Amino acid sequence: MKEFILSTGLALCVAAPVRAASTFDGVFTDAQAQRGFEQYLQHCSVCHSASLQGNNESPPLVGRFMPDWEGSPLSDLYDYISGTMPLDRPSSLDAGAYTDIVAYLLKANGLPSGQAELQQSNLQFIQFDIKPPPAKGVGTAMPHSR
Repeated sequence: MKEFILSTGLALCVAAPVRAASTFDGVFTDAQAQRGFEQYLQHCSVCHSASLQGNNESPPLVGRFMPDWEGSPLSDLYDYISGTMPLDRPSSLDAGAYTDIVAYLLKANGLPSGQAELQQSNLQFIQFDIKPPPAKGVGTAMPHSR
């Protein structure tokens, strides 16, 4: 937070812009993605294939899958999966299994893992990015005055 002193002597605090968490911030662990892989094989691979490539009736979950979710919060993907999958038993898995599957899908699409597990309660604060966000401070420089 930055503080500016006004000519009246009052301090005005202005919050610096905060970038939302991104799928590039390592929002899941490798162990969680492994659990998600096991859940995926058991509940999802029948339709989407073990390789995530889909088939004639089910879409792939790698590659062209990514732009469909770009810019949305991860909660949108979680809500879609947990509300509609598996197709023959929608909403039949527990919240942890669905969260682990989301972690696996992120890992399978080349997104980096981190030190903390993905939590259902935080999904709305994580943006699904398919390209790394700009580095902090890039494009925010103020012009110099002389």
